[in-house]
Amino acid sequence: MTNEAPCDPADYERIAAAIRFIEKRFREQPGLEDIARHTGLSPFHFQRVFRKLAGVSPKKFLQLRTAAEARTALPVAPSVLGAAHELGLSGGGRLHDLCISIEAMTPGEIRARGAGVEILHGIAPSPFGAMFAARSSRGLMRLVFVDGPQGAREELERMKSEFPAADFATADTETRALITPFFTAGKPGTDLKAWVRGTPFQIKVWEALLRIPEGRTTTYGALAAALGRPRASRAVGSAVGANALALLIPCHRVLRESGALGGYAWGTDRKRSLLAWEAAR
Repeated sequence: MTNEAPCDPADYERIAAAIRFIEKRFREQPGLEDIARHTGLSPFHFQRVFRKLAGVSPKKFLQLRTAAEARTALPVAPSVLGAAHELGLSGGGRLHDLCISIEAMTPGEIRARGAGVEILHGIAPSPFGAMFAARSSRGLMRLVFVDGPQGAREELERMKSEFPAADFATADTETRALITPFFTAGKPGTDLKAWVRGTPFQIKVWEALLRIPEGRTTTYGALAAALGRPRASRAVGSAVGANALALLIPCHRVLRESGALGGYAWGTDRKRSLLAWEAAR
């Protein structure tokens, strides 16, 4: 349980209306006062309520919406500058900063859709089920538990849909060399860098997860408080669930306030087993 005060039901509709307004008008890049005026709230009060209910500021929500559209617009726009103008941005520099902040890729990289990038992928066994890994020269992109070869194929299809122009190569031996030491030495088999892509808030949450020692746990509320956002337990939970690097970023070490396991992208039984294994170590 949390001590967070309940919201005025009218606020839900106001913020829903604000989100609809941003979705419809994001190409105009409306400012805080414009969006607040649409809800009938003062800019200060609107920003406070929006952050409480949406988990991010109105400005950040607008940036996320614009970045999502950029992923669609860049591959088909005549130029990066053309895409920037289509999205309501003043120039290519603003689009570049937005893409780096939200997508961890330059507009050119998004526009290329993975062209010139080699992605090695593979599947390997672990004590907790098969794992799929994918990495490029920029770092490890995905490390997840899967339900055997079919699950690995599904993960690969997700990667291909995101980077359709990339070159994909099977590397099961290298994947086994990467994964096996996690369960023998407690760390990857090679020095790793990760190509972590997420919103600034997600990345802050993932960084906080890295500070949880092996064999220890925390709660969503405690994690939110450590980030200076004590009322953002739900947003923290969403960020934890968006982690694409199992084990490396230990999202399995976060519990509900009651001490219950809570959700886990790869199954609560696996989460329980991982925690027991770490505690025994």
